[in-house]
Order: sequence, then C-alpha cells, then structure tokens
Amino acid sequence: MSSIDKVGASGQVQEHLSTIADAIEGLCDSDLTGLSDAELTDTMRRLEKTLRRASAVGHNLIVETAERSLPGKLGHKTFNKLLIGVLRISAADASARITAAKSLGTWHALSGQPLPVDLPETAAAQRDGDIGPDHARAIREVIRKIPHTVSSSDVAVAEQILAELARSAPPEDVEKAGHELLAHLNPDGNLTDDKDRKRLRGIRLGRQDQNLTTPISGHLDPQARALLDPILAKWARPGMNNPDDPESPTGAAEHPGVDRDQLAAAGRNTRTAAQRNHDAVKEALRALLGSGVLGSHRGLPVTTILTMTIDQLEQQTGVVTTASGGIVPIKDALKLAERSHPVLVLFDHNGRPLHLGRSKRLATADQRLALIAADRGCTRPGCDAPATMTAVHHVHDWSKGGTTDIGALTLGCDGCHALIHDGPGDWKTRTAPKDSEYAGRTEWSPPTHIDPEQKPRVNHRHHPKELLDRARRKANARRETGMRRRDGSWPWGDARGEGSASDGLP
Repeated sequence: MSSIDKVGASGQVQEHLSTIADAIEGLCDSDLTGLSDAELTDTMRRLEKTLRRASAVGHNLIVETAERSLPGKLGHKTFNKLLIGVLRISAADASARITAAKSLGTWHALSGQPLPVDLPETAAAQRDGDIGPDHARAIREVIRKIPHTVSSSDVAVAEQILAELARSAPPEDVEKAGHELLAHLNPDGNLTDDKDRKRLRGIRLGRQDQNLTTPISGHLDPQARALLDPILAKWARPGMNNPDDPESPTGAAEHPGVDRDQLAAAGRNTRTAAQRNHDAVKEALRALLGSGVLGSHRGLPVTTILTMTIDQLEQQTGVVTTASGGIVPIKDALKLAERSHPVLVLFDHNGRPLHLGRSKRLATADQRLALIAADRGCTRPGCDAPATMTAVHHVHDWSKGGTTDIGALTLGCDGCHALIHDGPGDWKTRTAPKDSEYAGRTEWSPPTHIDPEQKPRVNHRHHPKELLDRARRKANARRETGMRRRDGSWPWGDARGEGSASDGLP
C-alpha cells in the first residue's frame, strides 16, 4: 500500500469514527421521553444491532495490532497488558476479546493473503449484527468440545447450524442446542472414552475450616445427577428448610402438615440457590437416615423420570432426558432402571387416551407423566424451568370453560403462569393447529413490546433438536439461494433438511 493509499485509508477511518462519535453524542442528548412504547423497544433493537457489528470491528483491530507485533514495540509484555493499558478494561475482558478475535477475526499469512476464519459463519452473523459476544462465546465453547475424531466437514456443518440458530435465538438456546449436538456426535461417550466419566466422578470433602464449615467439590456422573435433581426440586424450594428462619417449614414442601401461608411468608428469604441446595441436602439426608420416605412431588413419586423412545430402548444407544432437564446416556439410564425405582416414560404412537373433560380440574398423575414426556419443562418460549419445577396449566383457562383433557394441558412454571392475564404485559396460550409445524404443542403469543405482531411461538429450550433442525433448513436455504456463497463442498442434504446417508449430524 502506497503512502497516498495509507493517508486515504486513515482519513476514511477517522471520518467514520467522527460520524459514530457525532451519532452517539446526538443519541445521548436525545429526549427519549418523546418516543412511543413501540419506538422505544425498536430503538433498543437497532442500537443493539449496531453495537454487535462494532464488536466485529474490534476483532479486526486486535488482529491488526497483533500482526504488527505492537505490544512488544510499545513495551508491553503481553497482548492482554496492552489492551488493559490502552482501553482501561479488566484482565478478564481483555482475555475474552483476544479469544474472540482469534476465532472470529480475519488473520493474514506472511504474504498478506487473508487466512480462513476459524468460525466463518459465526463471524458473518456478528458482522451482520444478528448475534452478540455471548452468542459467539456459546458457539465457540460447543465447537471446542467436539472430539478430535469428528471429521472437519462435520465440524464445519455444526458451526454453520449453530450460527444460523444464533441469528434467531438467545445464547442460552444456542448452548442448549449445542449440548444436544454434542450428544448426537458422541451419543455413547465412545469418542472421548467412557473411562473419563469414571475417572472424573467423585465428591471431595475438605477439612473443616475455622468456621467449622467443610468445603465440598467434585463431579457427579450422569446417574448421580439424575438421582439428585428430583430431590433438590422438592426440598430446595424457596421458604423450605431454612435454618435461619424458625418459622420456615421443614421436610418436603407438599407435606399435608405444611402451612401454605407460612410457606409463602418464608419464601421471601434471601438464601442463594447454592445455600438452598445445601440446606435441602442436609434435611434430605436427615430424613433418609430417619425414615427413608421422601413422599411425592406435584402428584408424582419423588423419583427419577426418564424419557426415551422405543427405538432407543431396542437399540440401546443415544441419550435420554430427565424431568429435571438433564441428559443421561442410554446405558446409564438402563442401569438406573435396574438399581432404583425410576419412572420410565416411553414414546410410541399408541399413548393412552386421557380425556377427562370438565369432570376434574386437577390433572392426574398419568396426565402429568405424559406432559413431562412431551413438554419436558415450562412451555413459555425462552423459559428453561425443567418439568420438576412446573405445574399443570390449562391452555384454555378452567374458569373460562377450559377442559382437563390431555390435549388441552401443558406445563408452566409459577413465574410464567403468572404472565397469563389481561393487561399490557399479558401472554396468551393456545394449542397449535393440526396444519402447523408443531401441531399439538402449546403456543404462547407474546405482548406487543416483545413482538409487535404477537406471532404465536413454541418453546424450543427443552427440545434443542428442533432448533438444530430449523437452523439446518435455514442454512440449506441460504446456501441454495446464494445468500452466503462459500467455496468448497458441504455435506448437507436438500433444502428440506433431509441429510444424506453419510451425514452424521441431526
């Protein structure tokens, strides 16, 4: 690049920066009180999109700084220290930005030619302003965990699927779908060696410190986690088993002797989730040592509820889900069924008809089991509350003529259920019609400040494979229409999402 070109490039950059500074100054001085509610939320969306695109510029600035070896020239021992000194950011922030730039920035060979980006589709989505740093971080973590024995073409496909998903979903959904994708790539743990779980499992108890408390750490294997989750769901409820509150009920939240008003008052305690878990385990161990009886939870026995398909049972491969949102390899699930008393919910096309009309308001235990198997958790879009933290909800309000038929019931946590009301922030529920993509599922229509068109939507948080399938279809369509052309072949199926026989991804 000639000196004239360099001066021209410098002038362009300075002009762009001045434009940004002027725009930000104008926004800071703007009177936001004059915006309508719809304009206010729209402004938030547009500003977020711009900030996300600015992150992509930051990646390239870091790349240019590194390729010039600028830290050494300016007397900084590390790149992190340069960023900390120049930008006055934390060490953690500096490290995060450098890590992001390594996988999303455009680096160059010694000849000056640009090198392929590690995560090209993720970088493109951030340049478009469709995803933010948290989306990119979630994708990067999933890709990092893919076993080395997986082919590079499948890794590329996985990144493209996750990037496409991130364009329309929050980072938590990307992370959840990533777990599903990893489980599909390595369903039985064979690629990473099944001995790893056996080696890592363990609970370490440290020595009592000066406060007489004992530090605890370790790893639970899938079986141990699946056994612990339903106990915590019942005994770690806010307000229960609080040693700091003499009025707090002890034992199980649904014991007939528990005063509901007393529980509601005790529920305002300030314990953290970790503290509630600790207190719950303490009381549960005490109860087990005393009587061994845990009772029931929301109408069902306190036990591990596993959901699997008939094919999984016959082939003994893949992963199954628990009512608490966990993932258990099929081999471990079958071992649980042998050594304890879990409830095993099998999917087929001949489920029991459970039509009770309006004869009863409360759902039966059979209906709740069916809902756990079908919904897996709270059905409001974006909510990750597992089935163990939900109650059965009438899609059409019982007080307004709703029935207690299995097709008219769904799962909802207490917080989300409270959002269904008449008012500016209300949500509406309905059963998806037969001709829709997710027929029979519960659809929630959001208030206008979330979606001005109030389009009904389903919750994919507990069904991450649906997210992967949808992202795959979109990526196929994008590829075929040439919206994002790339060189090289991709192991994809047709635009309908039907993969070839050699395609290893869902």
